[in-house]
Amino acid sequence: MLALILTADLTGVTELRPLDTAEEPYFYTFKVQCTSCRETHPNWVSISRFESTDISGSKGVANFVWRCKACKRESTASIKDAPKTYVHASPPTRQTIIEFDCRGLEFTAFQANGEWMAKGLETPTKFNSIDLAEGEWYDFDEKSGEEVSIKDVKWEIRRA
Repeated sequence: MLALILTADLTGVTELRPLDTAEEPYFYTFKVQCTSCRETHPNWVSISRFESTDISGSKGVANFVWRCKACKRESTASIKDAPKTYVHASPPTRQTIIEFDCRGLEFTAFQANGEWMAKGLETPTKFNSIDLAEGEWYDFDEKSGEEVSIKDVKWEIRRA
């Protein structure tokens, strides 16, 4: 099991999470490495919890099935549950966003492509279309009259 861990400095917002519904799935984008021969795939790969692929030679399915070009081994990854929300903490803390059951592969780097959402820390304001690709985001909460932000975004992939 691998976990995608987020650490971020949230100001005026909380409950940060990817927009990940059946109607609008989030595609988690990673660099992938074979655990057998340690070859790293040259391209970024995307995985959605709403898509599944048959595993060859098995009746099982996985969200991501990959065959290493170097050693020809087939590997799989499946998302275990819906993503968890990142809640405001001062100072910022490491929090698990999502967990993967990986067989024969490891994710080595993450790109935050896609939309995220959050809500106001002390107001009911909902913030949609948050883009974390640059590692920071700024907006204004009209109900509180304050600037809100997400800064110092750091991603880790660790054993769960």
